[in-house]
Amino acid sequence: MLTARQGLQVLPPLPALLTLPVVLALLTLCLALPAASPARASAAGAASRHPVVLVHGYNADPGVWGALRADLRAAGYTDAELFSFGYDTHRSVNEVLAGRLGAYVDQVRRETGAAEVDVVSHSFGSLVSRWYVKFGGGAAAVDHWVSLAGPNRGTSTAWACALWDQACRDMTPGSYVVKNLNSGDETPGAVKYATFWSTCDEIVNPDDSVPLTGATNTPVGCLQHNDLLGDDGTSVGVRAFLGS
Repeated sequence: MLTARQGLQVLPPLPALLTLPVVLALLTLCLALPAASPARASAAGAASRHPVVLVHGYNADPGVWGALRADLRAAGYTDAELFSFGYDTHRSVNEVLAGRLGAYVDQVRRETGAAEVDVVSHSFGSLVSRWYVKFGGGAAAVDHWVSLAGPNRGTSTAWACALWDQACRDMTPGSYVVKNLNSGDETPGAVKYATFWSTCDEIVNPDDSVPLTGATNTPVGCLQHNDLLGDDGTSVGVRAFLGS
């Protein structure tokens, strides 16, 4: 019968290099690797996404984006990747505002070093950003374009203020802006387009003025016009689209 000492002698000796300090160092390295993986994944996600430019609607200001900005930050975006374009919403889409948005996007690209940006617009901002993309050179600078409740084919409610307000005239069905935006290809270039629209929109009439041929068009149910800005389901859809 083998003694305890004899039993131990049967096992081959550890290689000379596998001393106790070396074994402990290897164990430490193995334990550290899983912790580094999420950081690498996060860095890869940041490298693949674009800065987001938010374009508000008529009679509004950048403050309307509070809920979506918070959701984007929770999804990993930093404040340095989120930008809000503020503008006088009573000016002309094609003569003034689209050009100013283009200059703003160029500034964002210079500041961030990004070749492209993603644009998320609400209501009247959809016409401003569409004109920039289609006629202002934005097709080369925008990767994803999103319209929340945009009067893309015009809205009859705009007649209420069209007599004295240029932006309202631009939003009326058949206006110069609406007609030109929808002539030919409604979603030109390599830009990815998406719209989100409600069946209970009290501002955009008819409701199906929002969807565009060639875009990913998503109905969000029965929501008021401004409710799309803070709706959780709409936010999830926007974030998923930006990540596509």
